[in-house]
Amino acid sequence: MLCCDEKSQCQALERTQPGLPLGLGHIRTRTHDHVRHGTTTFFAALNTLAGRVIACTETRHTHVEWLRFLRQIEAETPPELTRHLIVDN
Repeated sequence: MLCCDEKSQCQALERTQPGLPLGLGHIRTRTHDHVRHGTTTFFAALNTLAGRVIACTETRHTHVEWLRFLRQIEAETPPELTRHLIVDN
């Protein structure tokens, strides 16, 4: 049994400068500004019994990418098992 979901419009962000390293009595720092590199879609299927995740990222979020992800699930699970998916919508 796999629990499947998608997260669309994940922002690919990069800080403009590297953070300063940890120091004695100081926490790691980060800059307040960032550069956007667009968005991506993240698909994931969690097998809670085995503690395994099947995942992929796509540039778009349409039925074509969802079907590609379902085929990936089929390819990465043993063929002798019956697949039951819990999905939203």
